[in-house]
Amino acid sequence: MNCLRAIAISLFFFLVGMVGPIQAQLQMNFYANSCPNAEKIVQDFVSNHISNAPSLAAALIRMHFHDCFVRGCDGSVLINSTSGNAERDATPNLTVRGFGFIDAIKTVLEAQCPGIVSCADIIALASRDAVVFTGGPNWSVPTGRRDGRISNASEALANIPPPTSNITNLQTLFANQGLDLKDLVLLSGAHTIGVSHCSSFTNRLYNFTGRGDQDPALDGAYAANLKSRKCPSLNDNKTIVEMDPGSRKTFDLSYYQLVLKRRGLFQSDSALTTNPTTLSNINRILTGSVESFFSEFAKSMEKMGRINVKTGSAGVVRRQCSVANS
Repeated sequence: MNCLRAIAISLFFFLVGMVGPIQAQLQMNFYANSCPNAEKIVQDFVSNHISNAPSLAAALIRMHFHDCFVRGCDGSVLINSTSGNAERDATPNLTVRGFGFIDAIKTVLEAQCPGIVSCADIIALASRDAVVFTGGPNWSVPTGRRDGRISNASEALANIPPPTSNITNLQTLFANQGLDLKDLVLLSGAHTIGVSHCSSFTNRLYNFTGRGDQDPALDGAYAANLKSRKCPSLNDNKTIVEMDPGSRKTFDLSYYQLVLKRRGLFQSDSALTTNPTTLSNINRILTGSVESFFSEFAKSMEKMGRINVKTGSAGVVRRQCSVANS
């Protein structure tokens, strides 16, 4: 009897332990009671400002991606460091934009519901809303993320896929986050909007193997145009170039068409054609409708938004997104 009682007690505490994490998961309308208008506040702010800066849609979705790939979706990409060692100081994040936009939303939320809505959730909601308001896909954003307080430049450098990635590196870095090759292809589709600096790809034009050569995987005519009209030198780090020329303001399938024509801007874009699974996914997407792509893209975004999230008693809710201990 004592043995059975001990087993029952052990089972009870095991089940109690299991309930905690389940209750602490992300959920739709997490702030329904604590800050009922939270999601509408974010949505209205984005709606009121996105027309003046439509390029923010691409900037915010990139910020969300970079945040989730380092310590999970915990808002750590927003933290400032006086020593210059935070994530936003790392090379991949030097061209990330939208920090002030997120701070502005946070200010409005803090005035309504002090200390309730996390910076991580603001990024997730604002990036979705910005894409929707510019005609892109919609996706569900369950909330309840909590913020981290640790932000290291070295971790950003190690975990964010650089534009020079080959397929092996991409597959590894995505797999590290629980994302597969299908997710890689779908999330790369966000390159259909936005711009890049020349510095992210000029090695393909001028010094691909360190011998002053050009990447043979890049279409020759496209490379010549980039050299003559966009990026005249290897050292140009200011000029910006459309990632999806002629269609950068429209969330559509043209990015994938360009990739197959060897006109993807980054080496990482070109890499998608070097693996049978990723290439097959591109061809499958192109034979389908834009609506089908939107639906699949949405699922991968929802999956990415759940990467290593802090919920329940883990993490904090930072009062100022740029300050670790706020």
